[in-house]
Amino acid sequence: MTALPQMFHDWFAAQGWQVHPHQQAMADRAGAPATLLIAPTGGGKTMAGFLPTLAELATDPRPRLHTLYVSPLKALAADIRRNLTRPVQELGLPIRIEDRTGDTPASRKRRQRADPPHILLTTPESLALLLSYEDAPRVFAGLQRVVVDEIHALAESKRGDQLMLALARLQTLAPGLRRVGLSATVEDPQAIARLLARHPDPCEILQADPGPAPDIAMLETEELPPWSGGGAGHAIPAVLREIRRHRTTLIFHNTRAQAEIFFHKLWQANDDGLPIAIHHGSLDRERRERVEAAMLRGELRAIVCTGTLDLGLDWGDVDLIIQVGAPKNVKRLVQRIGRANHRYNAPSKALLVPANRFEVVECVAALEAVRANALDGEPRGPGPLDVLCQHILIAACSGPFDADALYREVITAGPYADLPRTDFDACLDFCATGGYALRAYDRWQRLQRRADGRWQLRDPRAVQRIRMNIGTIQDSDRLKVRMRRNRGGKPLGEVEEYFAASLTPGDTFLIGGQVVRYESLREMTVEVTRDPGRKPRIATFMGTKFATSTQLSERILDLLAQPDWPQLPRHTAEWLALQREMSRLPERGRLLIESFPHERREHLCVYGFAGRNAQQTLGLLLTKRLEEIGAAPLGFVATDYATLIWGLEAVTDPAPLFELTALRAGLDGWLAGNAVMKRTFRSAATIAGLIERNLPGNRKTGRQATFSSDILYDTLQKYDPGHLMLRITREEAMRGLVDFGRIEDMLARVGGRIDLVRTGRVTPFAAPLFLEVGKVPVAGAAEERLLAEEASRLMAAAGLHDAP
Repeated sequence: MTALPQMFHDWFAAQGWQVHPHQQAMADRAGAPATLLIAPTGGGKTMAGFLPTLAELATDPRPRLHTLYVSPLKALAADIRRNLTRPVQELGLPIRIEDRTGDTPASRKRRQRADPPHILLTTPESLALLLSYEDAPRVFAGLQRVVVDEIHALAESKRGDQLMLALARLQTLAPGLRRVGLSATVEDPQAIARLLARHPDPCEILQADPGPAPDIAMLETEELPPWSGGGAGHAIPAVLREIRRHRTTLIFHNTRAQAEIFFHKLWQANDDGLPIAIHHGSLDRERRERVEAAMLRGELRAIVCTGTLDLGLDWGDVDLIIQVGAPKNVKRLVQRIGRANHRYNAPSKALLVPANRFEVVECVAALEAVRANALDGEPRGPGPLDVLCQHILIAACSGPFDADALYREVITAGPYADLPRTDFDACLDFCATGGYALRAYDRWQRLQRRADGRWQLRDPRAVQRIRMNIGTIQDSDRLKVRMRRNRGGKPLGEVEEYFAASLTPGDTFLIGGQVVRYESLREMTVEVTRDPGRKPRIATFMGTKFATSTQLSERILDLLAQPDWPQLPRHTAEWLALQREMSRLPERGRLLIESFPHERREHLCVYGFAGRNAQQTLGLLLTKRLEEIGAAPLGFVATDYATLIWGLEAVTDPAPLFELTALRAGLDGWLAGNAVMKRTFRSAATIAGLIERNLPGNRKTGRQATFSSDILYDTLQKYDPGHLMLRITREEAMRGLVDFGRIEDMLARVGGRIDLVRTGRVTPFAAPLFLEVGKVPVAGAAEERLLAEEASRLMAAAGLHDAP
């Protein structure tokens, strides 16, 4: 117990606390070059990360930047500053703590560079911006520690790749830098440790006592879940009962649109006038902050929310979590469950609300995974090259650099440890010239090599434009929504640009839980008035539609393989039994395909359990193959579990449809001119600096950026098909929106074991797919045949017949 000064033990005792073993262990490991702490929510992991810093500053409070704290959320940085300030003040320590995010005033940012605080709390984007200044070596020269909070969340996105490149640069500026990662939910500690540490340095992994198992169950409702859909309106009365029984309830949803719909229905049923609110990323920042402040004061009984409240803010009195809709990912569910009873050794209480019948099965599988502490997660690929291109431009902003030294620095970052020098040089050439097809244009010639061999910006004035576009978060093309007033009314939030373009005056939609009427579009702002009396359209909010993870899909298949299902509600168990009796249940290691006629169409249902994106891609590729062999497909629809295709001809031998070589060829042909590729290209090109969204004095609209990127994409496809940006685009599309890797994995697991079951009618498992939204029509030979048949019927009805 010698690593912490006695004053800290005295302070803990005065609070009625004691130093947890993992907090003491972190203090004992203060000198380790890298440490990953995995501790449960409410277990004091943030304090554990900062204790070595506070102990060192208590004995040596020299004016310098000692510790940098990085979090995925601006709100989390502000929350940590509040929580840290209290012990620092009560211990009487002369320590300055400040945050630096996009909300920090410019005057304070300038002062922080000239006179840094002891502890600076920031985000990956703000850190990258700090490193772009020429005085970065002075600002960070004395840096001793970096604390990366919620590292699991950053590890799953390009923000984490950008952060690890920034840590590599910090290590060059401050060679003695020690790194700390904090998380409550890590499915592969060794992988996160490799990401965090300076490659090839080791990283110690410290796992705290996980505490008691969560109290988690399915919410019982009087009304049965519907067969399809994601609104969960059937559960509103039961949810209201739970809100009345608890102090504060967080009601999580997987998408913002679903949160809006549910909140609207909840508010209409809230006859008791309970104080409830809504919180998601499309709402105005001031509105979100008011909700957060009301939560902290304990004034709200329930908050309908999305991933904006997933991470480690301490909301105090939250004593119940409700997850509406299947969680899709066990790790995310555990993170959300941890928001309740934010205290060490107190079980979190959570209820799951399946939105439809198949989600009942997924929720039960997720419950079993949580109880078994079996987290999931997809392995991350190598560090993306568009992020590396941005990092090279950031390095150039701070001053001339040596390419060999920068490459050696980059490969110390975990995601880039295996980066070939050829890829680094390709990124450097792109930053310098724009690539072969663009090197004639001055605007993309941004770097030049000096006589001494070092690289520098060709035009120093480019610094401002590069800094304005730093970051990997790709905002959708969103427009502000405001109440209509003479001088501009209250901001409500944002909607997608393409949604706004579809509105005509008088249309209504939901935002922030209220029904508003579209009046006009003025200066890129959607002006609205209140209109509570009409049924709303729903704004198409930006947000990921999560795909069920591979591990959770496998658990579902294991559950289906049971002889019976005592853990399932009776109505769902009977549904599964009926499916087994009439057809078969999908099995692990086999691919079930059902074929049946319905309403003068032939149907094919493929139970791949590969996740929504992959099943959607499978529908596109299979209909293309069916068109080629003359099976006349008319359309398809996909869920996380299955793809349903309908057409004019029955399929009797599905095996050739799943030949991987043919599927790959079909994918290449489909991707070449597809909007998916252009959208992916726009994102990668913006991160890499080829397209600038933010310009001095203004910001490009979504349409302007789309127009620019589409022209560039078409130009490169025609004149430079091997261009770095096109290579990045293909890799991104395959891994993300298309998710072809999960199709490949599924086929590898199946190994040719395909079971075709022909039934005389719609099967119990296939029936809900007929109710799904998002059906994709296929224009082809089938359409021409139907038109010809209809023409013949009309002619016959009129007594007209072609001569034989």
